[in-house]
Amino acid sequence: MKRNITSLVIVLLAFTACKQEKVIWIETTNDAPWAENSVSIEKMDKAPATVTIDTGAPLQVVDGFGACFNELGWTSLSVLDEGNREKILKDLYDTEEGLKLNICRMPIGANDYARDYYSLNDSAGDFDMKYFSIERDKATLIPYIKAAMKYNPGMKIWGSPWTPPAWMKTNNHYACHPDVVNDMKPEQEGKEGVTQFTMDKKYLDAYALYFVKYIQAYRNEGINLFGVNVQNEMNSCQNFPSCLWTATDLGTFIGEYLGPEMTKAVPDAEIWFGTYERPLVEKVDTILQNPVTSKYISGVSFQWAGKQAIPGVHQKYPELKLMQSETECGNGSNDWPAAEYTFSLMKHYFENGVSVYTFWNSVLDETGKSMWGWKQNSMISVNSQTKQVTYNPEFYLLKHFSYFIKPGARMLKTEGENEEILAFRNPDGQIIIIAGNKADSDKTIKIGIGDKILQATLKGHSFSSFGV
Repeated sequence: MKRNITSLVIVLLAFTACKQEKVIWIETTNDAPWAENSVSIEKMDKAPATVTIDTGAPLQVVDGFGACFNELGWTSLSVLDEGNREKILKDLYDTEEGLKLNICRMPIGANDYARDYYSLNDSAGDFDMKYFSIERDKATLIPYIKAAMKYNPGMKIWGSPWTPPAWMKTNNHYACHPDVVNDMKPEQEGKEGVTQFTMDKKYLDAYALYFVKYIQAYRNEGINLFGVNVQNEMNSCQNFPSCLWTATDLGTFIGEYLGPEMTKAVPDAEIWFGTYERPLVEKVDTILQNPVTSKYISGVSFQWAGKQAIPGVHQKYPELKLMQSETECGNGSNDWPAAEYTFSLMKHYFENGVSVYTFWNSVLDETGKSMWGWKQNSMISVNSQTKQVTYNPEFYLLKHFSYFIKPGARMLKTEGENEEILAFRNPDGQIIIIAGNKADSDKTIKIGIGDKILQATLKGHSFSSFGV
């Protein structure tokens, strides 16, 4: 980790069936990550709790954690020798010692962290998808995914396009916004609120077939592709691969074309509405309150400004599956403040019903820069010149969620001074508590669980996780 960050403290306490008084404390600091300490618990009447955990009313099921497989991640890993590359992959995906990432994302064609633009069929007018191909993916994304699956064979993958093939769009270009990093002409620029997909039956039919062929091709490669989010950030006009849709038009595509085609060809594959990046609940309503469309929707995913919509959506549709689909990527700082901000995002999303939390880039080179000029964060940085590997603060933040919170865990409600506290109950009954401290000074917390109280002093600028 970088030496100029403040400490990161994460605690795990595990109670056995015999209710032992001494429990495990795993502490990560700038100088000594993942070090074991110990802490005690007491009877509740000796020290009144400032926070209590309601174990009797479990909330949503947590299905897991993930990140996105991007081409520039694989090229960054590829500069390393096999031993160092495998160590990183194990640290990310191993189900015993790593982050245990189990539900991961991938792009369908190019995204902003591809080597350059491509789609799975750039043969203009090929409505029958005769020239559909994943050959490029066999050199990048598929080896990346399979290298991860070696450590977690049961990993589930979902895909989302950043753009359809350019020839299916009204501007005949992969991007939406002209910039020096692309060759778009000013007259090709899109406008939010105007769909860029060509809303003609033969194009809609072809695009539905494109999704089906993608799912089938990846499954034929032995990859457990369980579903798709239909469009990455449908409202965002970008200088990199992107495509604007209105909610009405996207609903038409899902309800009248994609849903029926997938039901016929790949009936077990899920369709999610997302990834949604605006604060308006109404656009989600457009999809979910349309009976032709909603019957095909398995869930809704949120990222960026979508965090402002998720409380309303969760309240309105309490039984709906929700996903956080892309943690905010920062500006390449890879520092402690970025980890603190991500912790606040994780708390917000889990408290508003998500079942999956997804990080963005797992690995990038030392620049963190995309092919379209945006410098972003990653959990691990690889210096392409010196081959030095740096595990950034967000790696450890995620590890202390994903390492301890098991698939099938339930979110638990907390009350009291809980501004920086989360709680989960694993399927085996163990309770995991995550607590943060953004203050400069140390802070003592007293957490009540049943008739016991857990008391610990959190270092300034720290995260702590407790398991009971």
